[in-house]
Amino acid sequence: MTHENKEQKAARHTGEPARLRKGTALELQIESLAFGGRGLAKVDGMAVFVDGAVPGQTVRARISRTRKAYAEARTLEVVKHSNEEVEPRCKHFGECGGCRLQNLSYDAQLRHKQSQVRESLEHLGGFRDQQVLPTIASPEQFYYRNKMEYSFGRLRWISAAELQSEELVKPRDFALGLHIRGRYDKILDLDECFLQSATSMEILACVRSVVSQSNLKPYSTSDHRGFWRHLMVREGKNTGELLLNIVTAEAKGGSRAVASLSERLVSDFPGITSVVHNINRGKADTAIGEEERVLHGPGFIKDRIGDRIYRISANSFFQTNTKGAERLYEEVARLCAPESEQVVFDLYSGAGTISLYLADKVRKVVGFELVESAVADAQANCHLNEVGNVDFVAGDLKESLTLQATTSAESVDAMVIDPPRAGMHPDVVNTVVDLAPARIVYVSCNPATFARDAKILCQAEYELVEVQPVDMFPMTPHIETVSLLLRKGG
Repeated sequence: MTHENKEQKAARHTGEPARLRKGTALELQIESLAFGGRGLAKVDGMAVFVDGAVPGQTVRARISRTRKAYAEARTLEVVKHSNEEVEPRCKHFGECGGCRLQNLSYDAQLRHKQSQVRESLEHLGGFRDQQVLPTIASPEQFYYRNKMEYSFGRLRWISAAELQSEELVKPRDFALGLHIRGRYDKILDLDECFLQSATSMEILACVRSVVSQSNLKPYSTSDHRGFWRHLMVREGKNTGELLLNIVTAEAKGGSRAVASLSERLVSDFPGITSVVHNINRGKADTAIGEEERVLHGPGFIKDRIGDRIYRISANSFFQTNTKGAERLYEEVARLCAPESEQVVFDLYSGAGTISLYLADKVRKVVGFELVESAVADAQANCHLNEVGNVDFVAGDLKESLTLQATTSAESVDAMVIDPPRAGMHPDVVNTVVDLAPARIVYVSCNPATFARDAKILCQAEYELVEVQPVDMFPMTPHIETVSLLLRKGG
């Protein structure tokens, strides 16, 4: 008679291999990069997603979570290094929640992102032999972001180096930087960052110096007390303009403190063209306030994508990678195959960047957007660029699309769809099918929801013809795709 130990009994009842019990440490070979940036290993046929591991490595990892179909683990040490590994550029790598793939070569990042798109289409969309083109690289691997949101905090993350030295270099109760990944209560006090610019880090150091000496403390979501909440830095990558947005709660003497900080910043950094103060009286940890005061300059900056110039305020949506957006929009225009007599619908049009990019290539563009402030930005951008053949419709997408279709004598020739990460609502997908554009150019920041939506469209009247990944966020797991769907028989 065979006697089972506790782990074997638990495995028999849960269906998981005995070696994958929570808390178990084991050696794993990382086969590929899973969606979300974790390494993928296999144990007795079960997938194990390993945090902090890259393809080609052999790691010692500890199982942190188990489910019926998979397990999760975190890396304890690298036993064997990968040929695709590189030395991380930033000293905060591994603790910061920003650049999760900085230890993976950029060529490898592009290949693995292409594979992730292909796998999402196959497993979630049922596209078995769909060709996915090689990923288009970002023009810049570092310093590519035009916007960064930094957080103030009263709980500073103590780095591994500090713990080893047993000497605190900085105070525990003040930090200005980024959240530790998965820890919204602690802030990593950034000394360096290669996401936005060197100037951005100099501004951060100046703000830290001034604010840490003030009588007003950082805001905390644990007790909802304190004053300083966020610092947002926006840069016009093609114009050199700079906007700072200082987000605070409300407190006695707060307005004077922010005004004094603004004066110091403008004095030390002549390139700053606008400073605004947003007051957030709510409990939500957001960098948007109910009230905005302009402290310096016009309260906005301008930047260019292609031949168009855009006005960008503190809370405007704008593509985060300006130079990458130019590559992205080139692909949108190519797949849209614009002609002078075409009517194009731009769904989820935001501030109108895609609509304006296509405007001089077609007869008319109609943008559809739920957020009214974004529509106001889009209309302002049309006026700024003296564009007269673009209309914007504000409101619920399904209702506004249906109304446009029933009241307009014009039919839509091509449709650009750029939804949020959640993809399209099923009602919107059905309305798109009813409108029957000959071409659909689908811009997606989430391969999983794109695969789902593309499957529904192709079960109706469309064929997925081309899928082009575009890397807008180097050193991170995120990937954008631009895809073409053609109406069958159209």
